[in-house]
Amino acid sequence: MGEILKVRGLSKQFTKKNLFGSKTSTVKAVEDVTFSLHDDEVLVIAGESGSGKSTIAKLILRGIAPDSGSIVFDGEEISDDTNSIMKIRMNCQMIHQDPYDSINPRMKIKDIISEPLEIHNVGNAAEREKIVLDALKEVKLEPSKEIASKYPHMLSGGQRQRVVLARALVLRPKIIIADEPVSMLDVSIRAEILELMKNIQKKNNISFIYITHDLATARYFGQKIIILYLGKVMESGSIDQVLLKPRHPYTQALIDAISEPDPDNLYKEKVIRINEPLNIDFYSGCRFRARCQYAIDKCENVPELESRDGRNVACFVDITK
Repeated sequence: MGEILKVRGLSKQFTKKNLFGSKTSTVKAVEDVTFSLHDDEVLVIAGESGSGKSTIAKLILRGIAPDSGSIVFDGEEISDDTNSIMKIRMNCQMIHQDPYDSINPRMKIKDIISEPLEIHNVGNAAEREKIVLDALKEVKLEPSKEIASKYPHMLSGGQRQRVVLARALVLRPKIIIADEPVSMLDVSIRAEILELMKNIQKKNNISFIYITHDLATARYFGQKIIILYLGKVMESGSIDQVLLKPRHPYTQALIDAISEPDPDNLYKEKVIRINEPLNIDFYSGCRFRARCQYAIDKCENVPELESRDGRNVACFVDITK
C-alpha cells in the first residue's frame, strides 16, 4: 500500500485572551504530532475531549494553519496556496459529529449533497443529479428521489448522518475524516452506521481517519491507532497491539473506562488506573504525569516516542512489569 498522507511534526497553539484583549494563557492544542496514512487504511485517532483530535482534522483540511510541521498529501506538501487547499479539500472529505449542525436546514437534501460538486465544478446539472441519487442509494437512503426532495428536519438523526456520508462520497475522495460520526446517534443505530461506513470504505478503497473517544468502536473499525493526550501522542501502533496490550498508562486508563455488557458489572466498582490531577504545569515534562499513578521524578522531562514491543510509546515506565 502506498502512503497517501504524511503528517510530520504538526503543532498548533491557541492564545486565550480576556475581554480587554490581553493575553491570559496559551493552549498547546497539538504538539509535534507525526503519523502516516496508507491507501485503503483506517487510522484511528483516540483520546478524551480536549486532546486535540478535531484540531488535527482542521489542520489537515487547512481550516486553520499550523504553527509548524508539514502535511504531505499524495506526494505534495499542502500549503496556503489556493490550488493546494482546493486539492486537499476535493480529495479529503469530512464527516462531522452532529449531522444536523453540519448541514444547512434551509436546503433540500439534493442541494446539500450536490454542493461539493458545484464548488469543484463537477459535471452539469443532469450529471450532478445522477451522482446525488447514486450516492443516496449507496448510503441506503431510498427511495432516493423522494429523500432528495426532503429537508433535513424531515429525517431522523441516522438518516441525516447518511446524508452527510453521501455528501462526503460524491467527489469520490481518497480520504474521509470521520469526527465522532456515531456519538450523537442512538445506540441502536450506531452499529448500523459503522457497518455502512466499513462497507463503503472497502468498496471504494477509501482511506479513513476515524476520530473517537470510544475504543470499542475504534477496534471494530480501525487498523492503526494513535492515542492523544493534551495534544501529544502517548502511544501508537496496530490497533490490536495497542488495545489488547497497552504500554502507556493513559491508554490503559481509556481501556479501563470501557463499559462491558455484563449485568454483574452493575454491582462492581469500576477501578480506573488514573489519579485526580495535581496542580502542576501540564506542559512541563510528560503531559500525563499530573494524573498518572506510575509517575516518577524522571517524568518531569519530556519522554520521546520510542519503539517498544512493536509500537511507539512515550513513557519512561514499563507498566507491563
